[in-house]
Amino acid sequence: MAERYPAIEPYESGFLDVGDGHSLYWETVGNPAGTPAVWLHGGPGSGSTLGIRRSFDPGAYRVVLFDQRGCGRSRPLADSATAGLTTNTTQHLIGDIELLRSHLGIDRWVVSGGSWGVTLALAYAQQHPERVAAMVLAAVTSGTRRETDWITRDMRRVFPREWDEFAAAVPESERDGDLSAAYARLLADPDPAVTDRAAQMWCAWEDTHISLAPGATPSPRYADPTLRQVFARLVTHYWSNGCFLDDAPILPAMDRLARIPAVLIHGRYDVSGPLDTAWDLHQAWPGSRLVVCEDAGHGGVTMTAAMIDALDAFRTAG
Repeated sequence: MAERYPAIEPYESGFLDVGDGHSLYWETVGNPAGTPAVWLHGGPGSGSTLGIRRSFDPGAYRVVLFDQRGCGRSRPLADSATAGLTTNTTQHLIGDIELLRSHLGIDRWVVSGGSWGVTLALAYAQQHPERVAAMVLAAVTSGTRRETDWITRDMRRVFPREWDEFAAAVPESERDGDLSAAYARLLADPDPAVTDRAAQMWCAWEDTHISLAPGATPSPRYADPTLRQVFARLVTHYWSNGCFLDDAPILPAMDRLARIPAVLIHGRYDVSGPLDTAWDLHQAWPGSRLVVCEDAGHGGVTMTAAMIDALDAFRTAG
């Protein structure tokens, strides 16, 4: 099993003005002359973490990490009901990735991502296949309403008590509709007590559904009230709008990626993201390889190890 590389600090970082009042934090780690790679974090709204730096061989890769609009160290944060979200869509994020690539003078790169970052990576690659040398995608998603409806409604069959508590937090008249949209409305309420309660309940459900893997524990990150607000607000914004992909779904356009080599990595215990999404994408993608981690959920040690193995195999891609 591959082990993570030693902790490393950025050799360069900064903020990029991408328009619409947004400034993205970015950093580069590893070898300035190495194979360019970019990591797309999950959420939406999770922000890039320090630990992901350790998944890339620092002697081989020039790794670009950044925080997507509204989260992490990017500004402004989507941390209150007054946050403007009209210019925070999948298409805006794809444009940001291209601006960052151009800003850093990169021609092609290895594109990697996790969870929501997989959806974003696929949408980006389908629009800019000439910029993608290879892909490593872990905890596979494709941003369909079927996937998000599964998480917000159908998973009551797995966690009935927890789901009932989750649904009870929205007005009764909205409980049979789109729960992500109902939560988005709560998170837009001018009363901070309402938004804080909604963020707490949304993140509690996130902790519940994320994995059936043995030993799965709640995430300590949700103890941070600002992160709760940002994460819940951005996830519900994207999910209630079909991840802004209703007019450009991922699966029917997989032929655009036919010549891009890729590794898809997914956990058998990922109950919130059933394996069929990864399988269907793999079947439609001749250049892909699917790795199923038999003891992993929506992350975990073996998934990280599989991702490192896959990234190591693309060290000379370009």
